[in-house]
Amino acid sequence: MRDVSDADLCLHAYAAWGDAFLDRLAGDFCFVLWDGPRKRLICARDQLGVRSLFHAEVGGAWFVSDSLDWIAAQTAVSRDLDDTWIADFLTVGYSLEPERTVYQNIRRLAPAHALTISGSRAAIRRYWRLDIGDPLYFRDRRQYTEGFVDLMSKSIADRLPAGRVGIAMSGGLDSTTLAACAVNATGDASRVVAECLDFEQFGSARERHFSSLAADRLGIELRHRQGDDLVYDTQWWARSMTTPEPSDLITTAHFDREVACDRAERASVWFYGEGPDNALVFERDEYLSWLAGRRDWRRMAEAGIFYLRTKGLAGWWETLLRYGKRRHSDEGFAGVPPWIEPSLARRLDLERRVADAFRPGGVGAVRTPRHPWRPRAVGGFNDPIWPAVFADYEFEESLGPMILRHPFLDLRVLEFMLSVPTLPWAREKMLLREAMRGWLPDEVLARRKTPHESTLPFGSGLPALPRDGCLDRYLDVSMVSAGNWSGRLRARALAVHVLDHWLKRRRLGGVTSS
Repeated sequence: MRDVSDADLCLHAYAAWGDAFLDRLAGDFCFVLWDGPRKRLICARDQLGVRSLFHAEVGGAWFVSDSLDWIAAQTAVSRDLDDTWIADFLTVGYSLEPERTVYQNIRRLAPAHALTISGSRAAIRRYWRLDIGDPLYFRDRRQYTEGFVDLMSKSIADRLPAGRVGIAMSGGLDSTTLAACAVNATGDASRVVAECLDFEQFGSARERHFSSLAADRLGIELRHRQGDDLVYDTQWWARSMTTPEPSDLITTAHFDREVACDRAERASVWFYGEGPDNALVFERDEYLSWLAGRRDWRRMAEAGIFYLRTKGLAGWWETLLRYGKRRHSDEGFAGVPPWIEPSLARRLDLERRVADAFRPGGVGAVRTPRHPWRPRAVGGFNDPIWPAVFADYEFEESLGPMILRHPFLDLRVLEFMLSVPTLPWAREKMLLREAMRGWLPDEVLARRKTPHESTLPFGSGLPALPRDGCLDRYLDVSMVSAGNWSGRLRARALAVHVLDHWLKRRRLGGVTSS
């Protein structure tokens, strides 16, 4: 059924299975389906929330769209702002409740949910949950690596355009694995192109070196782009661009549009490497405790022996150093910024709200039982930060004629990564390293994850915040302007300027980036 469109497939699925058709759909989607005979509208969003869908109800009339700007532009829809959304944005940078938008009367359909509207009745239901059972145990270790590559090839094949496909490729393990699997899936290295952002300020990361090694081995075309001047636009506040909701992305949108349009000329679809960092988080203690609780002494002994053998003396020394630093480190500010208007903070109980958000099952997280052996990994994919991340990618798509895809987050691949035994396969992403043995250079496979700590002057050269009262309901402008903030508070102070810019563009009617 290659010639059948995605929309036709949804219609055929609904005709065949009725309301259960959503259980059989996979991919990155949002759609609205009208059932004429039953006179009802079915609106659905994909399981992880890669695509957004918004809705508003006014006097019995419904507005549904994948564009927040479109709904907000309808004269019947109120554009009153949501204080909770804005307080979240000023405090942590994104909404802690996926259903909220910056507008009080416009809602965002949550991931894995469907909205059914029939006459005067409307109902929202969750149709899918991330459900991981016992670990996958294979006798032959090759079944893990071969199974991973097979699923990645299927995921990529389902997302390939007719022509070339692009890889947003650093020199790290995730994106180079993605490139290798894309070459394998296409069977033609000339169809795969890649781009790597180089940062002189991160010289120790040596992205150019590692990405070049991988591209040479795979035989793909690689372009390097200097990135230091692209991470902050010192004139962003003077430009006419805006985002659908207040977003720190506005500080780079001018540059991002140039990059997006340039990339679109090379390939219509670009793959990003989101997924393995979260799915293969190393949860050693939880896994061993689960095995002990089941009295599975054989697998517990095998896992322990493997861990002791592979970690080695160097690994244990690094662990001791890390724990020593943690004991004497200053975790820094992690609460509500001091300039938030006190009455707003009290009304929303903001201190508790933010504290709850960073523990399992907190505000906005899907209430699911703690997973017995992969609690952080499984719980992490229910975190409200994911819809915010995907919204950022959707904005990036709007800047140029291209589509972004995330093959690691294909449900088949994601569930496989979450189901492999933590020991050994999640330690330093051993699943990927072993699967790519012989595909990628040994130097790339041996590379450790390198964190980037920016030293760029974010927020420099900004104009003074206005004293026109527009921000007073949310914060103390004088406190933001007077402080010489650093670290996390500097980023949150920048968010105040971002909100002010968005409010100004909104009053002027807004000029969208697309």
